[in-house]
Order: sequence, then C-alpha cells, then structure tokens
Amino acid sequence: MIAITRFRVPAERAESFAAEMAALLSDLAAGTGHRAGRLARTVDDPELWALITEWDGAGFYRRALGAPAVRTRLIPLAAMAIDEPGAYEEVL
Repeated sequence: MIAITRFRVPAERAESFAAEMAALLSDLAAGTGHRAGRLARTVDDPELWALITEWDGAGFYRRALGAPAVRTRLIPLAAMAIDEPGAYEEVL
C-alpha cells in the first residue's frame, strides 16, 4: 500500500517543513509494516510537496499515524495538507 499526502507549503516555511518532515519520516519508519518513505517537491510549483510512504497494508499505515510521536509531529503540519484521498492499493 502506498500513502501519498500532499501539502501546500509557503516558501518561507520550506526549510523548517523539510526538517519537520525528516523527523516525521524517522518516526514513521519505526512503525511495524513500514517499507519506505520519502518527501518530494514538484519542480513546477515549489510550494507543492508530497509525503510518500509504503506499507505492508492500510492497517499498518493507520496504526502508525496513531502513534503518539507521529501525531505530535503531524498535527501541526496537517493545516498545510491538501484534503484528498491518500491511501493507494497497488494494482500492477
């Protein structure tokens, strides 16, 4: 399963956002079922970022989001998240 969360980040927050996401990725990596994670930014719109993580299944992803360390880091960043579906099941 792949989870993609996109964020609209003002240019003045880019550096601190990247640092906060690095810490969040580290916390997520400690979760059971975590396979990989990365942070990306579009080349055409530098304020649009994506947090991309891979999991053994949706349950592992959802449990990882509920971990106290993850929630503490993610909640302040959630205001910049784009509200759209983000959990993808691999088909091919």
